[in-house]
Amino acid sequence: MLDTSAAAPPLDEAADRRRRIMAIVGSSSGNLVEWYDFYCYAFFALYFAPVFFPEGDDTSQLLKSAAVFAVGFFMRPIGGWLFGRIADRLGRKTSLMISVLMMCGGSLAIALLPTYATVGHLAPVLLVIARMVQGLSVGGEYGTSATYMSEVATKGQRGFFASFQYVTLIGGQLLASLVLVVLQSVLTAEQLTAWGWRIPFVIGALAAVVALFLRRSLSETMSAENKDSKEAGTLSGLLKHWRAFAVVLAYTAGGSLSFYTLTTYMPKYLFNTAHIDKVTASQITTVALFAYMAIQPFFGWLSDRIGRKTNMLLFSGLGMVMIVPLMMAIGTTTDPVLSFGLIMTGLVVISFYTGISGIVKAELFPTQVRALGVGLSYAVANSLFGGTAEAVALWLKHVGAETSFFWYVAVMLAISFIASLVMPNPKRHGYLDGDGTVEEALGRKTSPVLA
Repeated sequence: MLDTSAAAPPLDEAADRRRRIMAIVGSSSGNLVEWYDFYCYAFFALYFAPVFFPEGDDTSQLLKSAAVFAVGFFMRPIGGWLFGRIADRLGRKTSLMISVLMMCGGSLAIALLPTYATVGHLAPVLLVIARMVQGLSVGGEYGTSATYMSEVATKGQRGFFASFQYVTLIGGQLLASLVLVVLQSVLTAEQLTAWGWRIPFVIGALAAVVALFLRRSLSETMSAENKDSKEAGTLSGLLKHWRAFAVVLAYTAGGSLSFYTLTTYMPKYLFNTAHIDKVTASQITTVALFAYMAIQPFFGWLSDRIGRKTNMLLFSGLGMVMIVPLMMAIGTTTDPVLSFGLIMTGLVVISFYTGISGIVKAELFPTQVRALGVGLSYAVANSLFGGTAEAVALWLKHVGAETSFFWYVAVMLAISFIASLVMPNPKRHGYLDGDGTVEEALGRKTSPVLA
């Protein structure tokens, strides 16, 4: 059993490293499936939006489907609380298995949904319910997997190993995008709209069953002592760390918003604003996602060298001055190569955050409320800002104020920059590698502790 909180018998260093790597691979497999299922909705909305929302033009149909996408995000705080509590009281493994099983059910439900032509207004209602189930599942997945991967990683390499959470998260997006590109190459647009959009959700449901099997072999990282703690997984226990919670909430808001702007919203932006055809827009996004996924371990490794705080300052500082001109440039070019280069510029900058997204949160919370603290703070910020990114962007375009969205992202990145300044240095005050005095550091009135 992998117990990072209690003393363990000495192990051969190579064997221990292999065991930790296998634990990360096992947890990552389910993470990939979870995010694949969730992002299938975003990428295939171009085709099934008319099936569930037949009235209106392209923009209004996409706006309605984006609103349903956002509904899934609004379930995330509940999932973050529920699965965080399960992970802190019953163990990380139990929480991870339940979340992937629930995602399987939500994906299968979407694959089998009747359309508007068949059941009328009941169709979008059923779609909303299925999205709520998926949102609940993903809301619990992030916090638990981030916690688990940070706990099994080796000291001094936590950033590198924890970066694989976003490798699999982006991998899920990439897989969904690849399935879209493949289906676009073998099916006509009419076939995709009629029935082809169901295929990726069936694939996701089947893959979730495989992930469930793999997660059965995971070792538990939560000790019996911490599980039995009265504060384990409780909101009252988390409230004792409200300053850390507020900091994580603030920088996650900008991180989530910029991430979804440059990933899930990008195919719609290329199609709807830059007037690049759907197939080319999907291909550009797919290649960009692959490159983005590949560079995550480097930024995790970099954080082990220069510190998580430095990573966060670079992400938020560069992001807030870059995002407006970058988005305007992307929206005014029809050259696929140039579009790819511009998108990658943005993705490289936000990789300073996404490469350490899980570990930079996990380090700020003690073991007994770590999964709850990471999951709930992420879910709240992600729901309010990440989940609404597409809907806000499309609505502002609909009313003729598209550039206002770019400034909105810039403002949220500025808030992330402030939060990154306030954040204690995890090497000195974190609960994994530091002395665990996060709250004391945040409570001080001078800033040297933050350097």
